[in-house]
Amino acid sequence: MTLPTTSPTTSHWGAYRVRRHEDGSVAVLPHPRDPDPSPLLGNVAGALAHPTRVRAPAIRRGWLDHGPGPSDRRGAEEFVEVGWDEALDLLAAELARVRDRYGNEAVYGGSYGWASAGRFHHAQSQLHRFLAMFGGYTGSRNSYSLGTSLVLLPHLVGDADAVLRSASSWQTIEDATELIVAFGGMPAKNVHVVPGGVTRHRTAARLAALAAAGVRVALVSPLRDDLPEGLDTTWYPIVPATDVALMLGLAHTLLAEDLHDRAFLDRYCTGFEAFERYLLGRADGVVKDAAWASARCGIAAADIVALARRMAASRTLVTVTWSLQRVQHGEQPVWAGLALAAMLGGIGLPGGGFGHGYGSMGDVGDDGPRVRLPGLPAVPNPVGAFIPVARVADMLLHPGASFRYDGATYAYPDIRLVHWAGGNPFHHHQDLGRLRRAFARPDTVVVHEPYWTATARRADIVLPVTTTLEREDLGGGRRDSHLIAMHRAVEPLGQARDDYAILAALAGRLGFGDRFTEGRTARQWIEHLYTSWRNDEQPSFERFWADGELRLPPGPRRFTLFERFRADPAGAPLSTPSGRIEIASEAVAGFGLPDCPGHPVWLEPDEWLGAPAAARHPLHLIADQPATRLHSQLDVGEVSRGSKVAGREPLTMHPDDAAARGIAPDDLVRVFNDRGACLAGAVLSERIRPGVVRLATGAWYDPHGALCVHGNPNALTADVPSSELSQGCTGQHALVQVERYAGDPPPLTVLRPPPIRKRRR
Repeated sequence: MTLPTTSPTTSHWGAYRVRRHEDGSVAVLPHPRDPDPSPLLGNVAGALAHPTRVRAPAIRRGWLDHGPGPSDRRGAEEFVEVGWDEALDLLAAELARVRDRYGNEAVYGGSYGWASAGRFHHAQSQLHRFLAMFGGYTGSRNSYSLGTSLVLLPHLVGDADAVLRSASSWQTIEDATELIVAFGGMPAKNVHVVPGGVTRHRTAARLAALAAAGVRVALVSPLRDDLPEGLDTTWYPIVPATDVALMLGLAHTLLAEDLHDRAFLDRYCTGFEAFERYLLGRADGVVKDAAWASARCGIAAADIVALARRMAASRTLVTVTWSLQRVQHGEQPVWAGLALAAMLGGIGLPGGGFGHGYGSMGDVGDDGPRVRLPGLPAVPNPVGAFIPVARVADMLLHPGASFRYDGATYAYPDIRLVHWAGGNPFHHHQDLGRLRRAFARPDTVVVHEPYWTATARRADIVLPVTTTLEREDLGGGRRDSHLIAMHRAVEPLGQARDDYAILAALAGRLGFGDRFTEGRTARQWIEHLYTSWRNDEQPSFERFWADGELRLPPGPRRFTLFERFRADPAGAPLSTPSGRIEIASEAVAGFGLPDCPGHPVWLEPDEWLGAPAAARHPLHLIADQPATRLHSQLDVGEVSRGSKVAGREPLTMHPDDAAARGIAPDDLVRVFNDRGACLAGAVLSERIRPGVVRLATGAWYDPHGALCVHGNPNALTADVPSSELSQGCTGQHALVQVERYAGDPPPLTVLRPPPIRKRRR
């Protein structure tokens, strides 16, 4: 087909245009209406035809020669390129074998990730629809980003989305807020990203408007860069993992000085009495005052008291980033933050109350359209077996073992086939050495991938899929101002196919092809989804496709979380057992979980600077989101590669910590603990608390034994749940030691494909 010279499309980090050159290369142009385009666009062009692209179906040599079965050779053997018919025939036969011998729950539909911003070519939706029609599969619940909050918040406020998707708008905050207390900050690097994309990035302008309006910010974080410059900021460089201790110290000050809003607590909340007894030490003999908090969080007691007084004297918004719940006992920062906001009495008032995720995602606080976008119809999964998403290694290693989740007890299924599309668990999972062992256990691992990621290298069957620029789709994110017509900009590389084409061919071999496709090609599906969605005032598909985008109706500019509940708690109750905010939850208390009691508490994590383990590993690692890519996506792109130090991921540390270890800027360093080690490049900064180091996630995992030579921090993090309530991930923190690396490092291997041979005939 003849492709246009310039094509519209979108991504999770924003809409853009693609200019195709005669030599087949492309240039990426930001959307003309985007006031603050994402720097991540710079990764797209160079990654499109990178040597790590999967160019043909490939099968691991041992699986091809000996058939399915557990194997510790995954990741160590060459691959054999085969034709599409052979690959699909083998996979269809293996799916049928596993289903017929072990049942459908032996298939894990592990599609977790951010593969495409398209509404139709959404890998997770495509794979789960296919597997549901196949008879079902074991699935996962919740997300690595919010696995804790998604379970906890329904117990506290009745609906997680009420907090996560309806946070007070930036305009409301600008108009009414006097003080923001930002636990975890509001990191600018995260706000370019929204699932499905964003056409106009406006968060930077919103923060500038807050500065102009005189809004003050208390930044509670060990990283000064967790809040952009320009705001009236007081930095509280807290000891990592001690935010709850600080919150309790603030709450105690409000209580002791009678600065809390008792009338609000009585009318709109339940369970405060239990929390009050805990703060005053009547439950355990320990008073949680500012001095007690200071000894744990590293903030002076006088500063804690002063901050509490400022909060009580101001219209205050208490915010908690998503990162703070990705730790052991991650329920507690969210719960304690909500309780603190309730004590101030501002919940439901313009500019006051509680927020969760400002700076964690670009649409939190956005006032864009509230429009349901077209999407692929889901098919119910006939299989009831599931796992909390971050427990995948536990499931593979311990089939039949029991686990607790949200008050009930379940058992891990015995997985024989892992079918993964649209994700890279060897990026986002913890303790990657353990995950390598877990991936050795199934009979077969299938991966759909455009690139030879660490997950693809540890699969048995690797199927090459197209990138966004090689297919057509509809694109749009939550609260996005536009629906984007995603045109194909270039022809597919090698033998790459869409997930839909792959799954349709498999469905045909397994006897449900017509049901899966409903007689439509991918283009016909896209037109059908748009046409079924549009109203009479919106253009035809042909007009929309020719225009390249559709402006959506604006949403309200000003809105406040829990405004209706505040106005009429009896007429608009929350869907909690009490109808009110549950500062103490009888339901959670009834679960009897020592790692998540029935109200906010300080629970000392296994790994923090006050733990015994810090004697051997005295630095606290923060493994946060990268500024130069989305998770691990396009780590081979120009922007991501340009941030590396000596080809490795940069590690930020305080100059005092570096000097004590003889480390200079740009030195290659070894970061290690008892779980593993990785190499990184040293970057020194005084904008980080001493005793803390930062290594962003997403460097493609490149293990040489127990050493990741590229700098993936999940070689170091622990694969333990946040608690038995949520089983959320805890990958944000770990204790480590750092030393200067002497000698020649092992070579990087992730920038080239694994060994591949053509099929011998």
